[in-house]
Amino acid sequence: QVQLVESGGGLVQAGGSLRLSCAASGRTFNKYAMGWFRQAPGKEREFVAGIKWSDGITYYGVSVKGRFTISRENAKNTVYLQMNNLKPEDTAVYYCAAASAYVIVTSAARYNYWGQGTQVTVSS
Repeated sequence: QVQLVESGGGLVQAGGSLRLSCAASGRTFNKYAMGWFRQAPGKEREFVAGIKWSDGITYYGVSVKGRFTISRENAKNTVYLQMNNLKPEDTAVYYCAAASAYVIVTSAARYNYWGQGTQVTVSS
């Protein structure tokens, strides 16, 4: 059974940093693309960043490029999202997801597995 468990969310002031973690278990993910999405109240789920587990290639959403960094640690089967220079508009529930795909996909519909989400709140 595949499980994705996020951690690391919280409350931070604008300009601060947080690091989210996503611990993956239940299968081998080397043929998967991993993604971080976020969803604010009343808004659609938005692609934030993605990484190919096999070779570490990354891709970012326009609103976070240059501020967020996605990475993975194979030994721990964990994907990270380092978030710097946070803004109030980054406030959302952040979800980790896994897609059985050889490329990074930005559509939430393409992802097979999802974590439960972790809240990130950025105060102004």
